[in-house]
Amino acid sequence: MDAAPAAPRTAAIEVKSIDYVPLDERTGKPTSLFPLWFMSNANLTTLASGMVGVAMGADFLTSVLAVLLGAAVGTVFTAFHSAQGPQLGLPQMIQSRAQFGYRGVAVICLVVIASIVGFNIFNQILAADVIVAVTGVDAPLLWYAVVTILALTLAIFGYHWIHRTQKWLTWLFLATFGLFSILAIFLVPLSPQTLWSGDINWPAFLVQFGAASAYALGWAPYVSDYSRYLPPQTSPAKASFYTYSGVFVGASWLMILGAYVASLFADVDPIEAVRRAADEIVPGLGFVLLVAALPALVTVITVNIYAAALEVITTLDSLRGVRATRRLRVIACAVVAASGFLGAALSSGAFLANFSSFLVVLLYVLVPWTSVNLVDYYFVRRGTYAVTQIFDARGLYGAWGWRGLTAYAAGIVAMVPFVSTVWYVGPVAAMLGGIDIALFAGLIVSGGVYVLLGRSLDLSAERALAETDSERTGIRAVAFGRR
Repeated sequence: MDAAPAAPRTAAIEVKSIDYVPLDERTGKPTSLFPLWFMSNANLTTLASGMVGVAMGADFLTSVLAVLLGAAVGTVFTAFHSAQGPQLGLPQMIQSRAQFGYRGVAVICLVVIASIVGFNIFNQILAADVIVAVTGVDAPLLWYAVVTILALTLAIFGYHWIHRTQKWLTWLFLATFGLFSILAIFLVPLSPQTLWSGDINWPAFLVQFGAASAYALGWAPYVSDYSRYLPPQTSPAKASFYTYSGVFVGASWLMILGAYVASLFADVDPIEAVRRAADEIVPGLGFVLLVAALPALVTVITVNIYAAALEVITTLDSLRGVRATRRLRVIACAVVAASGFLGAALSSGAFLANFSSFLVVLLYVLVPWTSVNLVDYYFVRRGTYAVTQIFDARGLYGAWGWRGLTAYAAGIVAMVPFVSTVWYVGPVAAMLGGIDIALFAGLIVSGGVYVLLGRSLDLSAERALAETDSERTGIRAVAFGRR
């Protein structure tokens, strides 16, 4: 029987990085996942992603439908990844070595790092714009530095402090944006034509659907990083539910609010739209709301820094081998934070245009990975992994997981004809009038190819090795489907 877990040292800087979390350090309840993921989505960056449909000419109800459907679809994958954390006690990308290989996973890690830094660039820009709007001091470089330092500090303290801070901020959000959302409906109503035009603008609907899907799916490559300290007895269904509800409620709420304020004030940036809507309710409320929005922007940058640091360490370890020390994690956090700072400092162009395009590309590159990882975990290996072998370049899973990499590439290729972007429109998308269904093509093809290639795996031998390895090391090997 497993020993009772010890209380976490939440007052100290986290020691773990990409290494396995022992059973005696596993604590917490799956309910903690709701405030973490709710607040990770309840911020102005999410609000901005809900404005893209209206910016393309969609009415409010069309945007709401696109947001709800897109968030519902994208969050499914994120939630199922979250359930892997308590079962395996590993960061998401370390677990992906089982599909892509000890070295092959570095390819996926680099994609994820680029996407996380991209998100943080936009987060930094918004946070600095909020501070400028609040203080009147137009010094973006200074504010980028301040935000970076605050976010980096919390990321260095790590897992437990991030969870704790997001729980506190949930109450702040409900007291401010919760009240604002309710009052706006009654005191700043939309005109009937803006509310519903009588026809669905399908190109705008699909762009908003894709943006919402990509935003919710964007957490998938590192969602289990924030559930890996939970006890292995944690119900996968509960871990999935609290993650799903947190992401979906936070993302859909703020995106719908974004569509609302964009419908009220056309061609206005997210910050100005929120300020104007709040000031129409009570003069000066816009200032209060922007001040209340700042902590959430800082902590979402923290969530991204922490996760990207684990991806950086995973990449280094996969390519040359490193010791997963606290010092290395701190350095990796600093490198990721500095990358976001530099990206924000050097960025230019229209915020909404760049952000919506970024979300579309993010969807394309993440869909095949999530399909391969989930198919392997839930249908092929059914959660049975030899944890120590994952850390061995010459171990069971090999240096290059040709099955996973092939399935990933097949998914990317399959999406090309269905792609519809400002840079390229695939032949099938053109035939469909610009409708983008690349998401579904990538999911089906990458998952299907992996299932076919996975038939050549000797799963009986793998399970036997995993159980032998577990008996020898004491590290739990059977995670899902078999007890």
